[in-house]
Amino acid sequence: MTKRRGIVAEDLYELTSVADPRVSPDGKKIAFVATSIQKEENEYFSNIYTIDTNTEEVQQWTFGEYRNSSPRWSPDGQTLAFVSNRTGKNQIYLLQSNGGEAQRLTDVENGATNPVWSPDGDKLTFTVSLKKGERVDVKKEKEEKKELEPLEVTKMKYKSDAGGFFRGDYQQIAIIDIKTKKLDVITEGEVHHSLQAWSPDGNFIVFGADYAEDIDFSFQQDLYLYEISTKKIIKITESTGSFYHATFSNNSRYLSCFGSEREYENATLSKIWLYDLQKQTFTCIAKDWDFPVGDYVAGDFQQGAVTPGAIWRKDDEGFYFIGTNKGNTNIYYATLSGELQQITKEKAHIYGLSIVGETAIAAISYPTNPSEIYAVQLTNGKVSQLTKMNEKWLQTVELAKPEPISFKGPDDWTVHGWLMKPANFQEGEKYPLILEVHGGPHAMYANTYFHEFQMLAASGYAVLYTNPRGSHGYGQAFVDAVRGDYGGNDYLDLMAAVDYTLATYDFIDGNRLGVTGGSYGGFMTNWIVSHTNRFKAAVTQRSISNWISFYGVSDIGYYFNEWQHKLEVNDIEGLWEISPLAYVNNVETPLLILHSEKDFRCPIEQAEQLFIALKHRKKKTKFIRFPESNHELSRSGKPNLRIKRLNYIEDWFVEHLN
Repeated sequence: MTKRRGIVAEDLYELTSVADPRVSPDGKKIAFVATSIQKEENEYFSNIYTIDTNTEEVQQWTFGEYRNSSPRWSPDGQTLAFVSNRTGKNQIYLLQSNGGEAQRLTDVENGATNPVWSPDGDKLTFTVSLKKGERVDVKKEKEEKKELEPLEVTKMKYKSDAGGFFRGDYQQIAIIDIKTKKLDVITEGEVHHSLQAWSPDGNFIVFGADYAEDIDFSFQQDLYLYEISTKKIIKITESTGSFYHATFSNNSRYLSCFGSEREYENATLSKIWLYDLQKQTFTCIAKDWDFPVGDYVAGDFQQGAVTPGAIWRKDDEGFYFIGTNKGNTNIYYATLSGELQQITKEKAHIYGLSIVGETAIAAISYPTNPSEIYAVQLTNGKVSQLTKMNEKWLQTVELAKPEPISFKGPDDWTVHGWLMKPANFQEGEKYPLILEVHGGPHAMYANTYFHEFQMLAASGYAVLYTNPRGSHGYGQAFVDAVRGDYGGNDYLDLMAAVDYTLATYDFIDGNRLGVTGGSYGGFMTNWIVSHTNRFKAAVTQRSISNWISFYGVSDIGYYFNEWQHKLEVNDIEGLWEISPLAYVNNVETPLLILHSEKDFRCPIEQAEQLFIALKHRKKKTKFIRFPESNHELSRSGKPNLRIKRLNYIEDWFVEHLN
């Protein structure tokens, strides 16, 4: 038997991420998206595959090195709509289930995304990006050379990490006739519209939008019904919060959605709400559930994951959904009155879901099985694997198996986490330990595949990762506890994790401790090395070092300080007190600083300030700038830069901990 090897950063090139499973209406086929990396082109490519539910045979339906995504079955199951960038911009294509070439349905200037079928299968509604006054059916003349233009800024929300600078393009909703290709745009105005669903009776399309007069100070999304027969738009929520992932019951009487009234700002748990179209009432049925609905897992591998809303049973007595709870995401069932049942009890990350009859089809990641499609029996929660996209790779590598731990933090609060032993672990040996801190802070480490952790374990490190207060999955009080207390009990939770690990596992070398994290985890890494010298090496990624300047440069900075720190911009003393830069004189730990050039969430000036301050004081540091990359570098950045990032992290710890 061939000896298995530990994984390396470059194994990203060998892996496939599967996502967005969709069962055909007759239950005979499952469509899903598989994403891999083309190493030579340094690009991702996604193709659509299907599974025959009778034979479990997997077939590839689209080909080529493009991004094909969003497979959506027609109501009769004979046609699959999907989105592809094969012509340069995203357009919607149709593929017949009995074979043949895909036919392009849309040909719009700015691209088309998010296809939703009409119940009769005659039309599709989709999302298109348009400037004010721009027509969807008019092609622009091609410019031989694009001139540089200044950016006129009149609003605070003028940039985002995902979209870059805002240049007047608003998301609108259009309907296209399948046969005639006649196209109508049903929304308008300087407002982004979020397409949700089409009612089974064909009468309504539901979408989300924020029509507030001063959008800079509005952080809500209302839901609206577009009545097909009258073209009338009906508001169904009361501007009390943010509501999304809307789905109709099969009888079209109820509309379910995820959302919250933001009682704790962005730390508020998402709940399930119901709108009764007959009674015109909107109620939360999940008031007593102390976990968020949806997927809040922090990871570095999955591509193209789509969180579905509530999926209704045929009898409309209840619905299924994904929930985030105590280090796992699982499938739950709820009745109209809010009675709750947990269907699966997997130590896993379920991040895609589709249902037909008594069977769910789920995209699932386990710590030692990165990404596959599974069938789930809803009657008993039994899970069986359908795809083996990563089987050959798994047969060649040795993956570390994380061990769950729990310990007490301040105020006797229980904190949960995992310890991953080195992949080559030998009894009697001593190993260095690396503490990992997730971003958010309102996210959750989970029982999922994490490439960075596995690489470090393969390199001979024990890896400790935890969910300190501020993390999702442990209740509303727990996730809210970090607000107004950055660097307080959250820091003490992390130090308690290290103390517990050192006291419990005698193979950890307490003199060789490392720490790393990104975003909030980068802030916390900076905070840790400026408040203790117990760590011998640190890597801070896409971090915050100065909350004062963060206010003016981050796409979220002008409200994030108020929400998270409960401090106004003129409270310079308060913001400086929680800024790691204020304590730079204390830093003795060798610190590697990784940051993306086009990070608009935690802009690179945060790293620049920290680096210069450290170098000015003759501290041991190095600064790595990643070109043409944003805040998502570790998850979806250019593949070669993701690999380089991982190798920089490993090399720094090898230099300072070995």
